[in-house]
Amino acid sequence: MLFDAFPLRGIALKNRAVMSPLTRSRASDNTPNSLMAIYYGQRASAGLIITEGTSPSPNGLGYARIPGLFNEAQVQGWKLVTDAVHAKGGKIVVQLMHTGRVTHQANLPAGAEVLGPSPETCPGEMWTDTQGSQPHTPPRAMTEADIQAVVGEYATAARLAIKAGFDGIELHAANGYLLEQFLNANINRRTDGYGGTAEGRNRLVLEVAHAAAKEIGAERVGIRLSPHGVVNAAGAFEGVDEQYLALVKALSALGLMYIHVLDHSAMGAPPVPAKLKADLRAAFDGPFILAGGQNKASAEQALSEGRADLIAIGRPFIANPDLVERLRQDAPLNAPSPDTFYTPGAKGYTDYPTLAAQTSTA
Repeated sequence: MLFDAFPLRGIALKNRAVMSPLTRSRASDNTPNSLMAIYYGQRASAGLIITEGTSPSPNGLGYARIPGLFNEAQVQGWKLVTDAVHAKGGKIVVQLMHTGRVTHQANLPAGAEVLGPSPETCPGEMWTDTQGSQPHTPPRAMTEADIQAVVGEYATAARLAIKAGFDGIELHAANGYLLEQFLNANINRRTDGYGGTAEGRNRLVLEVAHAAAKEIGAERVGIRLSPHGVVNAAGAFEGVDEQYLALVKALSALGLMYIHVLDHSAMGAPPVPAKLKADLRAAFDGPFILAGGQNKASAEQALSEGRADLIAIGRPFIANPDLVERLRQDAPLNAPSPDTFYTPGAKGYTDYPTLAAQTSTA
């Protein structure tokens, strides 16, 4: 089933393997470039590519060298990428990721600031190219005007994504970034209409989803969620399952492109309960993507049991541009080089060999 075609809200995918969003930090001045076009073009045999996290705002550029999508230069840079993927028959959506409090000021452009739902600083440290590893910068708690500005930034980024040639967008509401910062009761300490209750915590995500859907059509807007995820000091909280079930029901009513649920247990985090995954699947009337430690066997099992329509695979795509073909043939996989995951340049990025190249030189 993994290699079967799938209709994703009118977009014809050639298989059910999705390339997960993978931060690679190769954007110069936060602008996509020709090297990134080569990288994504190499991986166009995936049924769907979800790009690395891409900020809709100067304020959301939390990591060094991550791309944005809020100006014309970035649109043109991303067009290099979408053209490369489409030329090889692939489909690609951009993941919109505002890092919120997960940043250091040194990573932001002039005039940008660190924002969050509440003033608490994210624990841990952040790499900066100018100062090395530094503690996260304390955020300024967002006003309601700031929140409405962010909603507008997401809507604008969605429009620019279509201009850049993307087949859609994915809202990153996982891994402790801005949208999950509002969702998560451990981080969101607000007492206004954007916090205090499950409904309040869900409000920003739903407003962003509504705004993006109004801009480009709900059938082009997907979303990634990680209930029970612990990245960036998120973590489970009382009522988390009920809150996410209500959120997904509301998103289903919008008719979104897909729901993408991430389970980080393969990397040592607590698992997303199987019952919650099943309940979220049942609550969403549309395509459902599962991600987290997936391989060919687990993907086939999840698809055959109806637990998902599509399977997202992450790190194996880093070292295997032709991952889908390798899985099809049960061929050995290249091992990734972690020391080049986030470094500038082509090394460990576009130089991993394909199976065909290895066979011809064997």
